[in-house]
Amino acid sequence: MTGAPELGFYTLGGHVENPRVLLDEGRLAERLGFGTAFLSERFSVKEAASLTGAMGAVTETMRVATAATNHNTRHPAVTAAWATTMHRLTGGRFTLGLGRGLAPQLQAFGLPPVTTAQLEDFIGLMRRLWRGETVVDHDGPAGRYPRLRLDPTFDEDVTIGLTAFGPATLALAGRAADMVVLHTYFPDETVQRCVKSVRTAAEQAGRDPAAVQVWSCYATVPDTLDEETRLRRTIARLATYLQVYGDLLVRTNAWDPAALQRFRDDPVVAGLSGWADIVATRDEIEHIAGVLPEAWTEAAATGSAQECARRVRAQLDLGVDGVIMHCSTPAELEPVIGAYVAGG
Repeated sequence: MTGAPELGFYTLGGHVENPRVLLDEGRLAERLGFGTAFLSERFSVKEAASLTGAMGAVTETMRVATAATNHNTRHPAVTAAWATTMHRLTGGRFTLGLGRGLAPQLQAFGLPPVTTAQLEDFIGLMRRLWRGETVVDHDGPAGRYPRLRLDPTFDEDVTIGLTAFGPATLALAGRAADMVVLHTYFPDETVQRCVKSVRTAAEQAGRDPAAVQVWSCYATVPDTLDEETRLRRTIARLATYLQVYGDLLVRTNAWDPAALQRFRDDPVVAGLSGWADIVATRDEIEHIAGVLPEAWTEAAATGSAQECARRVRAQLDLGVDGVIMHCSTPAELEPVIGAYVAGG
């Protein structure tokens, strides 16, 4: 099958118990023609350094990217060495993708909320270490470090990515990163605005605006899956995002805050014992579907493989460089990517 380097997928989506699934997903995805495998990190059996190493080892051409890991859960020297190792292990196919993380989880770990200044400072440290510099008496937003050094012979060009929501992170991506991953359930208008924000920030920083790749993260759930699975990966997944960071998502998309409050006040939603896409029953998900505004769930590719492929292709018309076909596995996406490559 002809490759589609502009398409990506998330491996080990959601809650998993057996990380070895990644091995088969990577092999199949590369065979199908996906350009990039993205890995999200959870502090269970989804530790990013281990998973990226495994994905790099079982693939030959596909890029491997974290989207995302946290900058403050590892020492900067550890992260820089991991990224350099992956860069050389994969022949330059690795992207260190960073994100702000979940504030409640970081607080529980005893870590402060992540700021834009911290991320920018950390990116600067990574670039310097990859150039073989010795960083002495660093005292900045990312922390105080008496001496940081990897290897003075290093001259590594490791790609850095950011997952971005708000204007501050989008602007940071434009001036300091190589790639940005947007969030799922962004309407077309939001995607276009985010692309413009990144390109403008890059230009203002004296960079080539086209040098920063922008990836749409687009829920792609074909009708070859059973109905309950489709509901869980669309309605329940969006409900989970609203549980975790509803205010930010609603503000970013210019949605009605009153609708978010109705969602939160709904007795079924309020009675859930955890994240909706994990604990909600089918009846509860169907109820939540009636609570959410229909327009909120439209930013997804659903229907036949051909219709999903058409909607994925339409994302590229919004100005993004790539589309992550989120919420489904490579095996489930095989008919979609087949239709996409065939021009569907």
